[in-house]
Amino acid sequence: MAYTTTADGTQLYYKTWGEGRPVFLMHGWPLTADSFDDLSLAIAKAGMRAIAYDRRGFGRSDQPWTGYDYDTFADDLACVMKAVGAQNAALVGFSMGGGEVARYMSRHRGEGVSQAVLISSVVPYMLQTEDNPKGVPQATFDEMTQGMTEDRAKFFAGFFKDFYGIGLIDRPVSEQVIEWSRQMTMQAGLHPTLAAANAFATTDFRGDLDAFQVPTLVIHGTDDKTVPIDTAGRAAARGISQATLIEYDGAPHGVFASHKERLIEDVLAFLARVGR
Repeated sequence: MAYTTTADGTQLYYKTWGEGRPVFLMHGWPLTADSFDDLSLAIAKAGMRAIAYDRRGFGRSDQPWTGYDYDTFADDLACVMKAVGAQNAALVGFSMGGGEVARYMSRHRGEGVSQAVLISSVVPYMLQTEDNPKGVPQATFDEMTQGMTEDRAKFFAGFFKDFYGIGLIDRPVSEQVIEWSRQMTMQAGLHPTLAAANAFATTDFRGDLDAFQVPTLVIHGTDDKTVPIDTAGRAAARGISQATLIEYDGAPHGVFASHKERLIEDVLAFLARVGR
């Protein structure tokens, strides 16, 4: 197991698969780097190096009391990139992880990055405000906080049904995938889980979009109930100058599992464009 230590002494777990051009993967809330295993394996088999790490507070990384803000998350990403070496790198962010990509591009001026991928991402702004009317109401996030505080295990049992688009008829993933997701989730501390949720719910990335000076792929499901496409994916694609938007018709939030084969195909095709 490999670890790197951040500026505030937090140890971050990361794993690297394959050799070649580095592709850094930032997982979603409230999961771990393991949620990227299928995509990481495909990246490695395609002749690149997949680097996935557990965000502070989650999985096998330390659970410090502080640092659950996107400036720190971006600095943590920079620390991982320095630890393994990053030239001509691609950044792939799923859901909450898209925020790390955006803040790294602005805060660290996109150093070492030649491509970006945002999958079901929270970018550019989740919270509903007067100047962001298509955002998610604060009451929704308050209900999530209450549910996690009262009974976190029970809350996530229901959360992942929407996450993966489980209905009376539609079942895009197995019960085992849902249970695996819950197992990853419960590795996180309660405080990091709540603090990270507040970060992705309230951080405004609209000012970071101009920093995307590289080709960027935006993938989002049209039936995403966790991060609505009008709130995020479509708005991000409009605000990023070199963005390509691919909409997955009828897809839920957790496309890395529900639409695994298509996601792998689309991401690999995009990554292959570098140098052409």
